[in-house]
Amino acid sequence: MPQNILIIGAGQAAASCAARLRQNDQTSAITIIGEEAQLPYQRPPLSKKYATGDMSFDQLLLRPEDWYDQNNIEFIAGQSVTSIDTDGKMVSLGDGSFKSWDKLVLTTGSRARSLPATIGGNAKATYLLRSVVDADALSNELVEGKNVVIIGGGYIGLEAAAVCASRGLKVTLVEAAERILQRVACPEASNWFRQLHTSHGVTLHEGVGLEKIETHEGVASAAILADGTRIEADFILVGIGIIPNAELASEAGLDVEGGILANENCQTSHPDIYAAGDCAAFTFKGEITRLESVQNAIDQAECVADNISGQSREYLPYPWFWSDQYDVKLQIAGLNRGYDEIVTRVGDREGSMAHFYFKGKTFLAVDAMNDPRTYMVGKKMLEAGKNITPEQAADKSIELKSLL
Repeated sequence: MPQNILIIGAGQAAASCAARLRQNDQTSAITIIGEEAQLPYQRPPLSKKYATGDMSFDQLLLRPEDWYDQNNIEFIAGQSVTSIDTDGKMVSLGDGSFKSWDKLVLTTGSRARSLPATIGGNAKATYLLRSVVDADALSNELVEGKNVVIIGGGYIGLEAAAVCASRGLKVTLVEAAERILQRVACPEASNWFRQLHTSHGVTLHEGVGLEKIETHEGVASAAILADGTRIEADFILVGIGIIPNAELASEAGLDVEGGILANENCQTSHPDIYAAGDCAAFTFKGEITRLESVQNAIDQAECVADNISGQSREYLPYPWFWSDQYDVKLQIAGLNRGYDEIVTRVGDREGSMAHFYFKGKTFLAVDAMNDPRTYMVGKKMLEAGKNITPEQAADKSIELKSLL
């Protein structure tokens, strides 16, 4: 029977879920509600191409505007959902109106973590980079010769550093942890990317936190580090991670643990409410996990759509990620949690390299820098449940493809 399906959130997961729902079901009503004024768009190119003017907003769009009309999908832009009534199956909107639902999909995504206001996080010329509005504001600052201080040495911060350095800005990056990429990669990878960035003129401060942002007439003018170092800045760019938007679900009484908890069918603790994308947490290899990637948003959202359409699908992710920095493409397959051994394998192309992560003799993940063949073999092995030993990974005489 036709259903009334409501999707809250308007990013990659929402667009993917709506498309799959309509593919499966021509008669149910589908509505997407998004807080931003724009149609669903890609976020990864915001810092790399959109803020620099190399990509137009229309090129960011996941689907053109007329696609929603052609597929009879209602899109409500610039509207917040303030509460969910799980018993009455209604949501309250910011304008005071209500929408009913038979099935509800939470694709509320995530937001950029900001610096505390007490240390200057609200100062003018201090930027986050999560939305097209953020990117529009930042684009005016990307002027050759300007001083930028980037707070955060994860992939967000390093990608921003690469963009700024490539455009001739003077870039200083500050990472409170002992090394860049400490949360997500091995020391060998950190060393590799440290050398890459310093070779492009980026100054790195590792193992020292930000004490405060110094301002002049309310505008950021310098970063003061915990060790007393003062770094002149024309603007500050903050890339210290993201926070899942799980508050709406929590207030509705749904189970939340590091994200909106979902079971193997992507259902929340309410059987008619589903979650997908950055906001969703689920059990993966025995641990509560959130996967912050485009691939996860698409695959999980399509699994939600299939289950709403009457199929019984378990979500079985095969994580993969990527990062573009200068002329380097980093490709990652798997999750390296709990690794205790690293094997480095030099690639066939100049400058290419891969790091294989192992726990005991179990292959967990691979990071490949400008080495797409090694990445692809590693990805296929993980998806097929095949193992490679540390000895095999280290042996350049072995053609990895032969192990598939």
